[in-house]
Amino acid sequence: MANILAVGIATLDIINTVETYPHEDSEVRVLTQRKTRGGNATNSLVVLSQLGHHCHWAGVLINEPDAQVVENDLSQYSITSHHCIRLDNGKIPTSYITLSQHTASRSIIHHRDCPEYNFEDFKKIDLTAFDWVHFEGRNIDETRLMLEHLTKHHPELPCSLEIEKARPGIESLFHLPTILLFSKNYALARNIDNASSLLKLVGESQDITATCTWGMQGAWAITQNHKLLHSKASELDCIVDTIGAGDTFNAGLINSLVKGENLASALSDACLLAGRKCQQQGFANLVENQ
Repeated sequence: MANILAVGIATLDIINTVETYPHEDSEVRVLTQRKTRGGNATNSLVVLSQLGHHCHWAGVLINEPDAQVVENDLSQYSITSHHCIRLDNGKIPTSYITLSQHTASRSIIHHRDCPEYNFEDFKKIDLTAFDWVHFEGRNIDETRLMLEHLTKHHPELPCSLEIEKARPGIESLFHLPTILLFSKNYALARNIDNASSLLKLVGESQDITATCTWGMQGAWAITQNHKLLHSKASELDCIVDTIGAGDTFNAGLINSLVKGENLASALSDACLLAGRKCQQQGFANLVENQ
């Protein structure tokens, strides 16, 4: 199996499940509450670990009690954090999530008092130890330096970049990774209402490989020779929890590609795994439940 490094954040997620999402200035009773580790990069690593890979996280940890939730969960999945930096001041990023039992949609209020991982720490990592590097599309200036360093000194090492949000300047990174992983949210923020249009638009400007997820419509991909691919989403009788479905898709795609599968097969595998995630709460035993 592969050695995979992910650069991004870990969070403390406080998830309140309610019957239906509340109206403004209303009061509702919480059906259940749970506290767990979250964060896009580490979510993907938890899935990749269950798929048999050796996973490593590069991010920032704060030495405070809530960080123990993050560290305990990563340890459970044998994910190493020795490439992280640790700080005594600040707060582990915290997401307050309202999960609707009726629709399985989630709304997130995020608080952070924690600096981003930087290039100076990234360039200390021995990248020859890895088979794949995955980046969250955040902290744009520092991420650009990381990607440029990787492509200059390790051009043979494949890497992926998640583009979940339309952050200012993120388009300047598009030419650097091996594959771009777009979300529906990014497309809508750019006033594009379907995945294929987004991929065609991005593909016109440069020869890239990219994917874009679109909920229950499935996912699309574009190859470097501008061929569009599509995979249907799984038909689900019941949606339980969509938190981390996109991160699961990304993990499924990376898993297939790092094993040498073609993009069409990887797209299909990733959709199936994301569908499985939507049918259960959290990530535990995700692969065993396939």
